[in-house]
Amino acid sequence: MATDRKTLKRLYVDQGLSIREVAAKLGLHPHTIHYHLRRYGIETRPPAKRSMFRKMKTETLLREVAEKGVRGYARELGVPEGSLRYYLKTLKEG
Repeated sequence: MATDRKTLKRLYVDQGLSIREVAAKLGLHPHTIHYHLRRYGIETRPPAKRSMFRKMKTETLLREVAEKGVRGYARELGVPEGSLRYYLKTLKEG
């Protein structure tokens, strides 16, 4: 696939794909996609924020969940319960 302005606009802006997703779809490196976005004057979105859970020590997180439960600890942190459950799932899989 080509890296013409129309294709990049359709994938990145209209479909909302990330630079990495666009690069994978087109078989190119993300830096190449970023270069072409700048070249064509397509404004890039700010990078995604890293999960607050990644900043926490795993042992502390698991201990707090064991003591307070997922729902209670999620409330204390002020995060959606589903987000905490998802992060815990990724820990088990990894």
